Amino acid sequence: MVLLFPLRAVFVHDFWHPLLACLCPDDMDDIHDDDAWVPLGQITEAVPHIPPDQIERFLNTLIQKGYVAQDGFARLDDADCPAVSVIIPVRNRPAEITDCLASLARLDYPAEKLEILVADDASEDDTPEAVARFPKVRLLRMQQHRQASFCRNRAAEAARGDILAFIDSDCLADATWLRELVPAFRDPALGALGGWVDAASEENGLDRYEKVKSALNIGSWFKRSEPAERFFYVPTCNFLVRRTDFLSLGGFREDLHVGEDVDFCWRLQDAGHVLEYRPMGKVSHRHRNRLAAFCARRFDYGTSEPVLQQIHAGRVKTLYMPWPESLFWLFLLLSVVLKTALPLFPGAILLLADGIRKHGRLKIRQIPVTRRQTFTAVVRGYLAFVHHCCGFISRYYLVALPAVTLISPQAAAVMAGMHLTAGMVEYAVRKPRLNPFSFLFFFTLEQASYQSGVWWECIHRVNFSPVLPRIVHKRVS
Repeated sequence: MVLLFPLRAVFVHDFWHPLLACLCPDDMDDIHDDDAWVPLGQITEAVPHIPPDQIERFLNTLIQKGYVAQDGFARLDDADCPAVSVIIPVRNRPAEITDCLASLARLDYPAEKLEILVADDASEDDTPEAVARFPKVRLLRMQQHRQASFCRNRAAEAARGDILAFIDSDCLADATWLRELVPAFRDPALGALGGWVDAASEENGLDRYEKVKSALNIGSWFKRSEPAERFFYVPTCNFLVRRTDFLSLGGFREDLHVGEDVDFCWRLQDAGHVLEYRPMGKVSHRHRNRLAAFCARRFDYGTSEPVLQQIHAGRVKTLYMPWPESLFWLFLLLSVVLKTALPLFPGAILLLADGIRKHGRLKIRQIPVTRRQTFTAVVRGYLAFVHHCCGFISRYYLVALPAVTLISPQAAAVMAGMHLTAGMVEYAVRKPRLNPFSFLFFFTLEQASYQSGVWWECIHRVNFSPVLPRIVHKRVS
């Protein structure tokens, strides 16, 4: 099976060929055709010699790697559904918690296997009374204001479910939230799982920006933890975890008020458990849709990065800069700076040689990819590398632009161009319901606010590893 971008292939054992024939009976090359949906039940009937759970795990692997698309979800019988405890921390949000609990009351999940716990963080208004209007909800009242992590941990200790499902008080759960995500725990290796986080409204421009660019939305692709991906995490506003694993790890760190979800996900993976993200099981989040609150929250997110890097010193941030792409763009930059076409010739030779080399490797392995497809993938890879570099400058060094302007207007122009490039690529990929200027305005605010928080905490801790990553030329496997 071949994926053209990023260009990669997987060799499938003969054992699985009958199953793949079910997915694409006429032509295996059309396996990615979005119109060729095949029900899971039809596949299991066609290959009865393979256990259904084994089939599903194999297909999930292909989905996670991007070779197969999924529509819908596997539904468990009520008798097979595990007991789930939904946990919601709240403080001074009577209206929000009312809406959240009302959405949970509509959940499509066996009532006898569902409990809902609200941990009230010493609210000073009528939030406890709002919760009390839902008689089936267990209310845990904290005597002192101790932040969300403390509340989540106390509720987890009191929970009776096998699975803990965390959601925030400013979120609304879809009726199928648990139905779509809980079946993933049939995989015994899975320790925790995150689901889709959408925007609850699109009232103003900032809402529409958050809908496509929220830090809580992990994306539209399945993801699974692996040794090469050391920084993978999912947010707690849509987070399911086995209760035994959660308690064995001590729950969330209560001294962290931002980034506690990242810390827990990293500790979970370090303990040998699998973490997964699935773009389903939707929860809608009410984002901060006022500019001051939006910027303040992004600043807070930024301050967590140096803290987490200090706690998890073994997770060294790296900046991947492969030699062919780096040299090609260096030659192009020299051509612009020196105002001569001479550096373009070695750059073109380098690009051609890289394409020939990669096509030769594919040919040796007898992978059916044409020369044109190979070179197209190589060129796209070179362009992706530019976006990768532009994104790093935009994410961490935009705040230095005024100072750089005083020293070197040319360098400042390059930095500004890199920021705009990163923003316009994001705009093209995410397709927001915004005009480009509005999107770039919010994108610039987000980047500047986040990196201000990063630099603030870096200076405070005298730890600059988040903004000074280690340069590597080969991917860590």
